[in-house]
Amino acid sequence: MSTYVYGIAAGSHPALPKGMGGVGDPPSPVRILEEGELAAVVSDAPEGVRPKRRDLLAHQSVLAEAGAAGPVLPMRFGSVAPDDDTIIGVLAERADHYKERLRALDGKVEYNVKATHQEEAVLHRVLSENPQIRAMTEANRQAGGGSYEQRLQLGEMVVAAVKAREAEDAAEVQRALEPVAAAVSVGPESTGRLVNVSFLVDRESAELLLTTVEQVRRGHPHIELHVHGPLPPYSFVEPGPAEPAVSTVGPGAARE
Repeated sequence: MSTYVYGIAAGSHPALPKGMGGVGDPPSPVRILEEGELAAVVSDAPEGVRPKRRDLLAHQSVLAEAGAAGPVLPMRFGSVAPDDDTIIGVLAERADHYKERLRALDGKVEYNVKATHQEEAVLHRVLSENPQIRAMTEANRQAGGGSYEQRLQLGEMVVAAVKAREAEDAAEVQRALEPVAAAVSVGPESTGRLVNVSFLVDRESAELLLTTVEQVRRGHPHIELHVHGPLPPYSFVEPGPAEPAVSTVGPGAARE
């Protein structure tokens, strides 16, 4: 039977979950595979695992339990290996990499920040900042709306100004938050989204990050900021030098 992998920890981790339920229906018992100084939190993999709500929550619950007392390298939902021996082989092959990552992530959590524009507010800001657009808008209004070419020109100017504002605001949000983070990972771009960035922070510094987010929000009322966290540091578990030994089914979770 294939093996479902939740995360990797030090073998000396004081409270790895044993016997709790994991993914599957009924839930597969969670167990620990040890190799040298490392351990993998695993269970039997159910057939055709898919990102259903119950299994997503089970995956997160196991990681929360495992990470409560020490660092754990979280695997994304749907990480499956052919068998236990494959996992043990990976732990042995990439031991130095995993131990370095565990040291780097000790005491740290991930916060994902997404930002979007409030459409009406950003249009108002663009008009207030651009006298040429204001003048053309007023000229078209006085001309009963203006000609097709004039309306097209105005629309193109507004689109260009909004895009420029998007780039400026994205850079400003990231620049404001980076100083409080130990590391930064930029997530995939999406239409309509200014920022999709994950920040690795010390648990003790989390409040500072949230305070900084609130300051950015107050200073930029035309930007909507959405914060998710604390999360297991999915975005900062860098792959080892070898090819992956597990396949991943389903979404990448936090950053998408």
